[in-house]
Amino acid sequence: MTSIHNRPELLEIRRGLRAASTAAEDALWSLIRGRKLDGFKFRRQHSIGSSIVLDFYCPAKRLAIELDGAEHFEVLGDANDGARDELLRALGIRVLRIENRELLKDPEGVLEMIRTTLAEEPSSDRT
Repeated sequence: MTSIHNRPELLEIRRGLRAASTAAEDALWSLIRGRKLDGFKFRRQHSIGSSIVLDFYCPAKRLAIELDGAEHFEVLGDANDGARDELLRALGIRVLRIENRELLKDPEGVLEMIRTTLAEEPSSDRT
């Protein structure tokens, strides 16, 4: 069976996204990298399938964390996010969306939100 995680054909895209990360991505990564958040391992710019690259992914809890800037709140961005989230849910991956400005304004509040989500049991329903 072919893996859907971090496929080689998306390696350069993942590297490019890491190199061009936003201030919010850098801030969150500094708070969660190296198992700093309750011992959970997170991956940065983790790809799923042939086209989705997640900002952050916790494999143990099948949790994607997406940091959203202004473009995500426009009609097209919101529609694209909805379609991606639906596909991820079908694969059994939960998605937590956080606004960039919320993270930069209240990083401890965001960490608590992530902790709460990690503590929740994932749904066994993949539909």
